[in-house]
Amino acid sequence: MDQHPNLLPTNQLPGLPPGAFRKADPSPDPAFYVHPRLVTHIDDGAIAAVTAIYREILPSGGDILDLMSSWVSHLPPETEYRSVTGHGMNAAELEANPRLTARIVQDLNANPALPLPENAFDGAALCVSVQYLQRPIEVFNEVRRVLRPGAPFVVSFSNRCFPTKAVAIWQALDGPDQQRLVAAYMQEAGFSNITGRASVPPKGDPLWAVIGHASD
Repeated sequence: MDQHPNLLPTNQLPGLPPGAFRKADPSPDPAFYVHPRLVTHIDDGAIAAVTAIYREILPSGGDILDLMSSWVSHLPPETEYRSVTGHGMNAAELEANPRLTARIVQDLNANPALPLPENAFDGAALCVSVQYLQRPIEVFNEVRRVLRPGAPFVVSFSNRCFPTKAVAIWQALDGPDQQRLVAAYMQEAGFSNITGRASVPPKGDPLWAVIGHASD
């Protein structure tokens, strides 16, 4: 079954094959996420790794955007922020997240435009969900728009996913190549000072991250 044309990306990376952002399950994403999943999708070691990155990179006391969030944000518990705006696909999951001060329920594959003002945030995070974006450049452009100049954007992921909902190009790559793909998303969307991190223990979930900064 072909996916609805409105769900297909309009701004893909040059050189990627046709169908790179298609999914095995073309049904509307809201139906898949209609039931809350109050579970963590990475193990304690990977959670500790992403929390350590947030502790280092996301500014204390700032306004933070937690994109594609859930009932937990993995932000360092000892760090206070002025605000944490959470976006996700399930209202019950977001309501269960005590770190959030504002909540947005929206399908970014259907509508990547964030209902947020320009230059509103001091940092943004996207944890273990980038693999589901069918319009990643448009979404990343929106993240850059709502970030203040120089603000960081942290994208982290592991080797777990819902395979029927992860895009084809993601499933064709391994961790380091997925990291390069996310860096390409950031570069195409106008982020600068793009760097990568990796935590790959002998046992347990690996954690890769890409960090970019909103251009001035």
